[in-house]
Amino acid sequence: MTTNNLKEVMKQIDTMTLDEQLQLIAYLAEKTRQTQLTPKPRQKWREIRGLVQQPALGEDAQTWISRSRREDDKHRESQLRHET
Repeated sequence: MTTNNLKEVMKQIDTMTLDEQLQLIAYLAEKTRQTQLTPKPRQKWREIRGLVQQPALGEDAQTWISRSRREDDKHRESQLRHET
């Protein structure tokens, strides 16, 4: 819809009664609801549980977490040293 057409429709809406405006709102809401994209259904964790062979990437999960935390701690400490 062009800007001019939209302005014309808005002018017409201004001349409508309150009941007509409410009917228009209901119509637009229903039309929008019907044309709204349907979201893709989300997978549940229990549906994908166990799909990856353990240990993933050859490393135990707890070992990976501990190593990642140590690396993050070292990184934060080096950043703090450079700030002061």
